[in-house]
Amino acid sequence: MSGSTAAISTPAVAGHPAGRAMLLGALGVVFGDIGTSPIYAFRESLRGAAAHGVPADQAVIGTVSLILWAVALVVAVKYVVFVMRADNQGEGGTMALLSLAIPRSGRWKAWLLPIGLAGASLFFGDAMITPAISVLSAVEGLAVALPILQPYVVPAAVAVLAGLFLIQSRGSAQVGRLFGPVMAAWFAVLAAVGIWHALGRPAIFAALDPRHALSAIGTGGGFAALGSVFLAVTGGEALYADMGHFGRPAIRIDWFALVMPALVLNYLGQGALVLADPAAAADPFFHLFPGALMLPAVLLATAATVIASQAVISGAFALVQQAIQLGALPRLQVTQTSEETAGQVYVPQVNWLLCAAVLALVLGFRSSEALANAYGIAVAGDMLVTTILVGVVACTLWRLPRALVLPVAGAFLLLDLGFVAANLHKIPGGGWFPLVVATVSLTLLLIWTRGRAILLERRDDKAEALPRFLARLGTADSPARVPGTAIYLTTRREVVPAALALNLAHNAVLHDRVVLLTVQGERVPRIPEAERMVVEPLEDGVLRVLLRFGFAERPCVMHALDARRDALGFDPQQASWFIGREVPVPAMHPDLPAWQERIFAFLGRNAVGATDYFGIPAPRVVELGTRVEM
Repeated sequence: MSGSTAAISTPAVAGHPAGRAMLLGALGVVFGDIGTSPIYAFRESLRGAAAHGVPADQAVIGTVSLILWAVALVVAVKYVVFVMRADNQGEGGTMALLSLAIPRSGRWKAWLLPIGLAGASLFFGDAMITPAISVLSAVEGLAVALPILQPYVVPAAVAVLAGLFLIQSRGSAQVGRLFGPVMAAWFAVLAAVGIWHALGRPAIFAALDPRHALSAIGTGGGFAALGSVFLAVTGGEALYADMGHFGRPAIRIDWFALVMPALVLNYLGQGALVLADPAAAADPFFHLFPGALMLPAVLLATAATVIASQAVISGAFALVQQAIQLGALPRLQVTQTSEETAGQVYVPQVNWLLCAAVLALVLGFRSSEALANAYGIAVAGDMLVTTILVGVVACTLWRLPRALVLPVAGAFLLLDLGFVAANLHKIPGGGWFPLVVATVSLTLLLIWTRGRAILLERRDDKAEALPRFLARLGTADSPARVPGTAIYLTTRREVVPAALALNLAHNAVLHDRVVLLTVQGERVPRIPEAERMVVEPLEDGVLRVLLRFGFAERPCVMHALDARRDALGFDPQQASWFIGREVPVPAMHPDLPAWQERIFAFLGRNAVGATDYFGIPAPRVVELGTRVEM
């Protein structure tokens, strides 16, 4: 496919110093989730096939073949070759893709918004399970090396995860420098132990033949195992979501040059080990290592799973920030943790929510085997959403012929639906958890989106038209003027802001200079500084100022105004800021059902105020409240 927006420029040549740093950084952030899947994916897949009475050797070769071809089709072909072309100014992920699809979707817009938000909601369920299953599966290696440590597996996993969430407020920039080398060592070890065992049992290379995968699907055990096989491709969506940090070339080079070969060799090695020693099927990954190397392998696996968990947690923070910028969530406290990288943010409310959920999952399920029943269905749903949105972008934005798009998108759609169907049996055993999380998240997103639109419409339905107000200035009806500058935040350019109307109603005065400031979130990741601010003089000392921020940026209003003080003609630090606060109250004929209105009001009460969110000096702020019937 072709015709995507231009990708970010990045030196991804391995011989270039910046290119080497980019390749190493991508290893540490992008591939942690999928890179730790070998710890548990083959083990769970093999159990699914064996439970249906498939002969041992046939089960091993068929399962390995299914895993290898799932990785090849879902990750290599779908994501790396096709989906990564759908970049929004270099950014990837559900929100970036939704921003590309919605403006040009015409009559399908009303359907695409909930579909895209559903994909984002499913990611939250995944973000809770990934740290739990990854870290727990690694720490379980302690019991394989020293069975006497079995009672300490869960407490150790809880301690590791609690420590991980406790350090989130410090940001991942410092720790991130270690991520790349650790993951490079991890993939080197995966490849080395895998090829060692595979060469000792060459029969396993038959798994490279796709006919074994097709044969396995044709058996009852094969389809049952497909839900567990999907565990091998979880994390594939991170290649697309993290594209904005490292660029498409770096991710593609890492994948094809190191990550995919290492994964393929390791799965072949695990299969060869089980062919030689069926008893190793209980935990084939850690049995790849000789006894003396097992404890070091456990430590390296734990480090790799912590890195994988960090990447998912950081991705959740970034997704929440983007949803706030797009108006799909109320304002939350967002802290920038790096001065160099815009995408490194910390959201306290999300951090502690994830922490509570992850620790509850570990304490509730108590083993990676049990957690595997809850893992996969959310990721499969997210991947299904990605396929739908990419198909829409290909038809509407890239203007590709439907005769070309439909066969490709249809093939991926069938593949995704197959994985979703294969994961449905997990719902009673724990798969309900991410679905409940996704349902609650989607409900909140939709209620906030609809409620906010209704509130703004009700608030402004009787507002005075701005041209009429401007025409009164300088006439006998003009309010008295007082020295100074007043800045009014407003969302609609054609009417008088509610805060300005309230100020005139109560104080009957107008400042000499009035600034009508609109902070606008755009459906692109970042706005160039030269295009961020637009100043439009109106009438009699009134200015209209537009500040534009991309969905991957934090809207620091004071910094943006200070940077262009010469164009404004005044000092923003000395201005008075007038901010309106809307308080929703039940109406006689409500547009929102009562239960939705209560949820909307709760979200509004717990949102961060404009003063803190936009970084406005609190001593300069005057807040004016108004009740809005909904």
